[in-house]
Amino acid sequence: MLKNPEILEFFDIPNEHFPNHSAQWLLRDNENVRALVDLVFPESSEQMDFSGMVRLESGFILDNLREQVADIVIRVPYRDQSENDGLLIYILIEHQSTVDLTMPFRLLLYMTQIWDAQRREWESNRVPRSEWRFRAVIPIVFYTGDRPWNASLSLGAMMGIPDELSKFVPKFEILFLGLMDTDDAVLTKTNHPLGWLLTVLKQATAPKETLRSAIIEAMSSMNALDDELALQRRQAIGYFLLLIFHRRPADEHEELRAIVNQHIQHSTDKQEAEQMEQTMAEQLMERGVEQGREEGRQQGREEGAVQANQAALLRLLESRFTPVPETVVNRITLTRNLSRLDSLFEKALNAETLEEIDLEIDENR
Repeated sequence: MLKNPEILEFFDIPNEHFPNHSAQWLLRDNENVRALVDLVFPESSEQMDFSGMVRLESGFILDNLREQVADIVIRVPYRDQSENDGLLIYILIEHQSTVDLTMPFRLLLYMTQIWDAQRREWESNRVPRSEWRFRAVIPIVFYTGDRPWNASLSLGAMMGIPDELSKFVPKFEILFLGLMDTDDAVLTKTNHPLGWLLTVLKQATAPKETLRSAIIEAMSSMNALDDELALQRRQAIGYFLLLIFHRRPADEHEELRAIVNQHIQHSTDKQEAEQMEQTMAEQLMERGVEQGREEGRQQGREEGAVQANQAALLRLLESRFTPVPETVVNRITLTRNLSRLDSLFEKALNAETLEEIDLEIDENR
């Protein structure tokens, strides 16, 4: 399941960033990448050697999209090529609230940046141009947004040009997995934990009973899988617990976590789930204590500001209307609102008599 540092990562992100961050975490695992490719490109996944998968530097996302989008670049050896060759898989994780009509252009831009990074590396290493061989890039869009994807994935569709000009438009295939529009039977056709996890993710914001049913079905199905997928099964269980925390109302947390735990059948899974929940509880307690301390510090700062404003107002009144009656002093001391104290201070600067200040206090009570 998740190690403690990984759990802490999820407590350092806003809830709205959980879909992208968690998808990136899932795809750190070679087996989960293979399962995703099996879903969208089954005819070629058998030719890819995912045991030799290497994650490359990404970061091609446009600055204005970084909060809603994440990307992953992976080099995978291809069985029909030599050891030094391979292909690149570019996975764009999309969780925007609106469908991006410019997706084909964005992917072409990201792909050319990948190839340009190869070119710069060759030039830096003084590789002869006759030996340059750009790797094939397979673009995959993993869309987890709630709205149906109704935009074309063809660059030509963005142009609206006559047919005779279409030969000048770059053409490339985009593999697409729109989570909300994909039937559960398709997601689970390979009987892999990732597919069952995605059926639960589909219901992340659904009514509680719908999510509850999805969790039970997923847990029951994963329990029957071979032990060779035990790691991915434990990842899925950890994911369910984190999803409940980040995507569900607080008053549902205890019940939904209990559903997950009740349907864990393997002892190792149960032990790791318990350790994870303990870490989450400790983290929540620690965050709660720190929040309480900050609230206390804020309250102290506000109290200090009130006292400072009261003292400044009294000094001003004493300098202008000596002596200041004790009744006025007491009434100012009982005034705790900073904006009212500011208003009284402004009035005291121009008031001709103390009675004007007294009247102002009455009007602001």
